[in-house]
Amino acid sequence: MSFTVAIVGRPNVGKSTLFNRLVGKKLALVDDTPGVTRDRRPGEAKLVDLRFTIIDTAGLEEAGPETLEGRMRAQTEMAIDEADLSLFVVDAKFGLTPVDQSLAEMLRRRGKPVVLVANKSEARGSDAGFYDAYTLGLGEPVPISAEHGQGMIDLRDAIVEAIGEERAFPEPDDEAETDVVLSQGEGEEDEDFEPEYDETKPLRVAIVGRPNAGKSTLINRFLGEDRLLTGPEAGITRDSISVEWDWRGRTIKMFDTAGMRKKARVQEKLEKLSVADTLRAVRFAETVVIVFDATIPFEKQDLQIVDFVIREGRAAVLAFNKWDLVEDPQAVLADLREKTERLLPQARGIRAVPISGQTGYGLDKLMQNIVDTDKVWNKRISTAKLNRWLDAVTTQHPPPAVSGRRLKLKYMTQVKARPPAFMISCTRPDALPESYVRYLTNGLRVDFDMPGVPIRIHFKAGENPFEHRKKKR
Repeated sequence: MSFTVAIVGRPNVGKSTLFNRLVGKKLALVDDTPGVTRDRRPGEAKLVDLRFTIIDTAGLEEAGPETLEGRMRAQTEMAIDEADLSLFVVDAKFGLTPVDQSLAEMLRRRGKPVVLVANKSEARGSDAGFYDAYTLGLGEPVPISAEHGQGMIDLRDAIVEAIGEERAFPEPDDEAETDVVLSQGEGEEDEDFEPEYDETKPLRVAIVGRPNAGKSTLINRFLGEDRLLTGPEAGITRDSISVEWDWRGRTIKMFDTAGMRKKARVQEKLEKLSVADTLRAVRFAETVVIVFDATIPFEKQDLQIVDFVIREGRAAVLAFNKWDLVEDPQAVLADLREKTERLLPQARGIRAVPISGQTGYGLDKLMQNIVDTDKVWNKRISTAKLNRWLDAVTTQHPPPAVSGRRLKLKYMTQVKARPPAFMISCTRPDALPESYVRYLTNGLRVDFDMPGVPIRIHFKAGENPFEHRKKKR
C-alpha cells in the first residue's frame, strides 16, 4: 500500500459506513447507536484508481484518560499518529457541535494533511451543515453519502490533492518477480505420498471466549503494545479485529473477537451483530484459541464454545488465562486436566496451556501448541498406510453383525485435510453402529497421533456390478 488514511470524527457521523464503502465489504459493525466502534480496524481500501490502507477509529469524545471513552480516544489518537492523512468526517445533516471544533483544533496541532468530509449530504436540510463545515478552517468540505456511495469521485480527488500525486500513485517496482511454485503431489494418485507441512505459510488464529476472559490483553501481550482496547469492563470488544505479527519468522494473523455470552442473554441487536462477527471469524480461522478464565473455568458457556469450534472443524487449543491469580497451581492444573478429559470427550487429547496475558507467562508455549495443532489439522496420511491400519483394526475388532449379516469394511482413503476427513467403502453403511464409528475415530486419533482435532469419517457403499442387470426368468 502506498499510504495510510485514518477516518476520524465524533460518534455516529458514519465513519464505519464510509470504511465499509472504501474496503468494499461489511467488515465494521454499523448501527444507529453512537459509539459502536471502539478499537481501530485496518483495511485495504480501493477508491476508483487509488489503493491505500484505511483505518476505522472510535468516535472522539472529551473524557478522562481512566474512563472507557478516554481509552478509546487514546486508541484513535494513535491511529492519527500512524496515518499519513486523516479523513475528518462531520455530519452535514445534524450540523457541527463543540466536539467537532475541538477535534479540528487537535488535527491542526498534528500538522498532518486533513480532508474534511461532510457525510449524509444527501439528506434534506443538509446544506446548512455543509456550509457550517467551512468554519472549521480545514479547507473546502467534500460532500458525500457513505451509505449511498455519492461523492466518491470528489473524495478521491481531494485525497490525491492532499497527499500528492507522487505518494498517491507510486511507480511500480519493475524488479519484482512473481514465482509460480507448483506444489508437489497436487493431483497425484500415489498411495504412499504424504505432503510435508509448510512451516512458512501465514497462520490465521482466532481468540474466542466468554466476556472478560482476557482475550484483548492476551493479544496485546503478544504484540508488545496496547494495540487493542482493554479494561476491567466486560464486553469492551465488539468488532473482530485482526492484527499481524511475526513469531519465529512466521507471520501470524490473529483475530480478537467479542465475548460470547449465553444465547438467551443476548438480546440487544448490537450484541447479536458482535456475536455473528465472532462466529464468522471462527469459520475463517485455521486454529482457534478458546480462552478460559482459570479462576472460574468450565462454565457451561465455555463448553458450548468449544463444541461449536469442534463442530465447525477448526483446530482448537485451550488457554487457561489469569494463571497469576491461581493460588495453588499444581492442584488446579491436575483438576483442569481431569475436567478437560471428562467434559470434552469430542476433543480427546486437546492441548491446554496455562497462561497469563497480564504477565506474559506461558505465551511462547501457547504459540508452540497452536503450531503443533495446526500441523495435525493439516495432516495427510497415505492410502497404503490407512488400508493396512483398517485391516489391522477390523481383524482385532470386527464390525458387528446387523440382522444376521456381517458388515464388511473394504477400502479406506483420506479425502481431505483441514480437518482430516476419511472415506471408507463398506457394505450397508447406514447400518454401521455409532459405537463402531467412535472406535475407528479413536483408533485413528491414537495410532496416527492426531490429538484434539476434529476427525470426520464418511462411509459409502461399494458399487455392485450386477445391480442394473435384469434377472433372467
